[in-house]
Amino acid sequence: MTELTDDQKRDFEATAFRRLVAHLRERGDVQNIDLMNLAGFCRNCLSNWYREAADAKGVALSKDESRVIIYGMPYAEWQALNQTEASEAKKAEFEAKRPRDH
Repeated sequence: MTELTDDQKRDFEATAFRRLVAHLRERGDVQNIDLMNLAGFCRNCLSNWYREAADAKGVALSKDESRVIIYGMPYAEWQALNQTEASEAKKAEFEAKRPRDH
């Protein structure tokens, strides 16, 4: 296996993260509840993790600011453009599976 430097790992991780965020921005049809039910995380989780990483480095980001970074627009705007009403079955699945900190 190729030995990577810490800088290479960080650069590759950053590139992969940016690609994930770009992919999620392109796939507005994929609802956050579907991501949560399938994978246990969603765009809001990513924005929270981003904000926590910034905070750990002493950079204050608001919830709204971190969501713009992930969604590419204010959250309310994304919701108006993309969010649909979840079925009762999806809501029930979410309640059964969701992490208790969400």
